[in-house]
Amino acid sequence: MIVVADTSVILNLCCVGQADLLQALFKQVWIPEEVKAEFERLSQHRQRFQGLQIPAWAAIRPAVAIPAHLSAMPNLHAGETAALALALDCHADAVLLQARRAGLLSAIKPVIERLETDAGFWLAPALVTEALENCGET
Repeated sequence: MIVVADTSVILNLCCVGQADLLQALFKQVWIPEEVKAEFERLSQHRQRFQGLQIPAWAAIRPAVAIPAHLSAMPNLHAGETAALALALDCHADAVLLQARRAGLLSAIKPVIERLETDAGFWLAPALVTEALENCGET
């Protein structure tokens, strides 16, 4: 199984010490060049990400052709666009829900809380509620 990580996923999971979930769940973890560049820039210039490194097991891949509907989206950064294009091409899967179902996490709520507090990662409340409900953690 292949997963494509955008910058926020890999960077924030690294920040809370949970990046190994990706390797444990998926046969291959792909990161587009644009994501690698953004990760490195943020780990050098943002206090909370200082010193983080892309895990050695992550494979840096060139993005596939960007579909017109992705390039037309005004709020996507280059890394997000490249990751989405690559994810669409390889049919990537979800991360936290898969980790819970595979038994790698006893609960996703603590990881979500750390992503929000320790990494400063914003998650839409409706998404959090849905993820918790899907994992039986309401």
